[in-house]
Amino acid sequence: MSESFDFSVLDRILDEIGCEQKSTIAILQAVQEHYRYLPHEIFPYLSKRMGVSEAKIYGVATFYENFSLDPKGKYVIKVCDGTACHVRKSLDILERLRSDLGLSEDKVTTDDFMFTLETVSCLGACSLAPVVMVNDTVHPTMTPDKVSALIRELREAK
Repeated sequence: MSESFDFSVLDRILDEIGCEQKSTIAILQAVQEHYRYLPHEIFPYLSKRMGVSEAKIYGVATFYENFSLDPKGKYVIKVCDGTACHVRKSLDILERLRSDLGLSEDKVTTDDFMFTLETVSCLGACSLAPVVMVNDTVHPTMTPDKVSALIRELREAK
């Protein structure tokens, strides 16, 4: 285990939620909410505190798509590429975001951890297509120019 990792955050989460195996998902959600991803240091610590194998906890973390083992940016930008968004040129928006942020299909988080860019199959807002979601906020009827302006706003709001 890493000596520099602050395990007091995990202790607080476990004290609030409990250490039962049935609470694994809730615990991982709380950890990810705090760190914006699941640091590798948490698995042996949770295993010991919960009395559950690291493999079981890791299995839960890798089974569910909402969990991330990679650090994410302050702003997680999801570009919908479902049918309604796709036919309304969501890929043009994705390409503009990649260009504006210096990202690619392989590099999805900026070096300063300000932005993470993801594509999703559907955000459930088809009537507002094309849609981009930043953290929990939906931005409807986006265009490449609108998304560039949004990135400027988020950078200024730093």
